[in-house]
Amino acid sequence: MSGPSRFEPPVSAVSEPFWEATRQRRLVLQHCGSCERAVWYPRVMCPHCGHADLEWREAAGRGVVYAVSVQYRAAHPGLADRVPYAVALVDLDEGVRMMTSVVGCAAEDVHVGQRVRPAWEPLTDGRHLLLHEPDGDEPDV
Repeated sequence: MSGPSRFEPPVSAVSEPFWEATRQRRLVLQHCGSCERAVWYPRVMCPHCGHADLEWREAAGRGVVYAVSVQYRAAHPGLADRVPYAVALVDLDEGVRMMTSVVGCAAEDVHVGQRVRPAWEPLTDGRHLLLHEPDGDEPDV
């Protein structure tokens, strides 16, 4: 018997278009037809203006680390073999802030102001979990 695997997020009626896009490793975000702002996380109404006129649009998903915390204890048993790992708030170029993990470098090397791009981890049902990795286009500091 093997140990617990990574927690796999559930799919709701509201988040289903997001998760379907991840099957092709594409990021989509909701956009409000009234105020034209991007929305993250998936919702039924725009948190900015209250309208329900939301549509899904393709997003590049690149951004900048706003805050980071290095985890030395796994938050879930399925992450025990990954410690230490970096959990970050990333400000996407599309105008939303999302929580993500930054992979592809030592957790201690992730820093505020670092440019990141999408990385995808396969889930057991064909979806992919959106993570981020350092963006090679980052200028030297």
